[in-house]
Amino acid sequence: MRIFADSASDLPKSFFDENDVTLIPLHVLIDGKEYEDILEIDSREVYKTIREGGQPKTSQISPEELLERWTELSKSGEEGIYIAFSSELSGTYNTAVMMRDQVKEENENLNLIIVDSKCASLGYGLLIKEAVRLRNAGETLEEIEEKIRFMSEHMEHLFTVEDLDYMARGGRVSKASAFIGGLLNIKPLLHVEDGKLVPIEKHRGRKRVLRRIIELMEERGDHLAKQTIAISHGDDEAIALELKALVEEKFSPKNVEIHMIGSVIGAHAGPGTVSIFFLNKLN
Repeated sequence: MRIFADSASDLPKSFFDENDVTLIPLHVLIDGKEYEDILEIDSREVYKTIREGGQPKTSQISPEELLERWTELSKSGEEGIYIAFSSELSGTYNTAVMMRDQVKEENENLNLIIVDSKCASLGYGLLIKEAVRLRNAGETLEEIEEKIRFMSEHMEHLFTVEDLDYMARGGRVSKASAFIGGLLNIKPLLHVEDGKLVPIEKHRGRKRVLRRIIELMEERGDHLAKQTIAISHGDDEAIALELKALVEEKFSPKNVEIHMIGSVIGAHAGPGTVSIFFLNKLN
């Protein structure tokens, strides 16, 4: 069984190599040059560009690339599952479905399930890791799909950004809001709702917003001591470690994983972003 995942899962290349997961890289454009995420560019280059006043662009994988992937899978005779970046944040899911249907017209034997994760960053990454665990435990394709869909429906994302100006450059907030937020040291708190980024609160100062994240975890999380909690950061490991310490002190989870936010999401959120992911219901 083949597992496919794209680079917006913010898992390192080593994970894909070591766990037999096929990486589908999204694309990053800097100064007119296009790169395949993870394979051709390190996210630190994206953060460096943003700090120097640039604005990297991102794009989904091309239909031709997905057509090639699905055609090769159909010829191999293997079954597969592609867990895709939220359809509300990228067109990759819809393109993947369209290309799958096109291949199926010529080869009805193609057995590929495509799941809209409705997740981003390590919230999405945790789904991929669970799919690998289930495959290695001998679960069927249908069993994996069912459990991943359940997990995706119950994955919480909480995150804050260091500088609203970065999001303003990417068109995520207005320039006026970014200017006022900078003057007042306002830190927005956002989450993901049905696959969409939704601002929920604003707080003054980083310490206060981190404390509020812990409060919301306590309200929303289900048996956090039994979970693996994931934290991703925009080239700011210090804030990730600060949040990890708060989480471990409060909830004593089974494990806390930290990874840097990759190029595609980092291009929009900017340096200093910190995000945390956990389940509001265990299966």
